[in-house]
Amino acid sequence: MIAFIDDHRGVYGVEPICRVLPIDPLAYHVHVARRDDLAKALPRARRDLVLMEGIR
Repeated sequence: MIAFIDDHRGVYGVEPICRVLPIDPLAYHVHVARRDDLAKALPRARRDLVLMEGIR
């Protein structure tokens, strides 16, 4: 659902899309903030990034 909102938010806006989909707009915004700022990411997500770099 996050990818769908990302793809269509420019046309429809986040809040109208979230009214139709079963997702809270705040949850979307928190997810985007965590995705865009590593300091806000959950510990597991940070650890996964480190492990993925090691695997590469």
